[in-house]
Amino acid sequence: MTLRVGELSESGLLARIFPLLEGSASVLLGPGDDAAVVAAPDGRVVVSIDTQVQDRDFRLQWPNGYASTGYDVGWKAAAQNLSDINAMGAVPSSLVVSLTLPETTPVSWAEGLAEGLSAAIRDLGAADCSVAGGDLSGGSEIVVTVAVLGSLQGRKPVLRSGAQPGDTVALAGTVGHAAAGWAVLESEADGGNPPGALAEQFGGRQFDADGGRFDAPRFDGPKFDGPKFDDDGAHPDVVALFCRPRPPLAAGPAAALAGATAMLDISDGLIRDAGRLAGASGVSLDLDRTALAELARPLAGTAELLGADPMDWVLGGGEDHGLLATFPPGVTLPEGFTAIGSVMPGGQTIESAPSVTIAGIAADTVGWDHFAV
Repeated sequence: MTLRVGELSESGLLARIFPLLEGSASVLLGPGDDAAVVAAPDGRVVVSIDTQVQDRDFRLQWPNGYASTGYDVGWKAAAQNLSDINAMGAVPSSLVVSLTLPETTPVSWAEGLAEGLSAAIRDLGAADCSVAGGDLSGGSEIVVTVAVLGSLQGRKPVLRSGAQPGDTVALAGTVGHAAAGWAVLESEADGGNPPGALAEQFGGRQFDADGGRFDAPRFDGPKFDGPKFDDDGAHPDVVALFCRPRPPLAAGPAAALAGATAMLDISDGLIRDAGRLAGASGVSLDLDRTALAELARPLAGTAELLGADPMDWVLGGGEDHGLLATFPPGVTLPEGFTAIGSVMPGGQTIESAPSVTIAGIAADTVGWDHFAV
């Protein structure tokens, strides 16, 4: 029989969650008091916040039959926030979490969320970070809001506004993989089960008789180490990278130390976010068509299965949480960065992104917009 959160008191649920949250040296006083105490040796604190809303940012039951676990949602909640700190050239020090749950939510789902938060912090390499506390409430849908604090460790923050004509545009991490995973989840292939060529992307997850709807057993593994490819290199583990993104957390501080002039997290699509950086800096970005084609190549097999164009995912797909950065001419790019274009004079508005071109031709990909109809 499934135990639901409505059958426990708030303190009873917290008593099951707290032991699943790992500590760190940065959090001097963690969950249990009215407020947490977090070390700030730099004297400055970098702050960001992100929200995931059920049926807006994730589904409990996807059209192809996959059931999102609490572990998935917890991992992603941590990853997207850690990435924002990374994009400033900083390192994360703590998270605080606000969690709203319907009373019918299985307790195991909430426990999985706590485990996913801790696992992402640990496995992504945020060694000085942990969950410092948060808030718990009931509601009609699941909402997970995470605020993250970080330290610049004596460095200047890397802003979006510093790119200069002549700089090199470089990418760390992946683009398009999460969008491909979203497309697989949104498909109705094979009556709600993953198509054969993509089955391994689901990590052997089991479905209940009802397709795993909300009562799906908690799944704690496998731990994903990045994209995995078939023998022909054609099928990256796109579903895993949508459910559990892997932002390159070492890349942000490395870029700052290498003299990056501008940087941001790619969460809403390469073209949209490149336009934001260009607009903030008053420049334009010209992306290299060959470099983009190389980014799309690993997605070709998945695109063929779904009848899609992999370049659409590379240009417009968000939620890989890679880094887009610019570096002065002649600078050796830090490990993990690949040159994909150049900074040019010009630049207009941020949102319409006319300041991004591909081989001199204006890019018309829109990217993700939280308020688009």
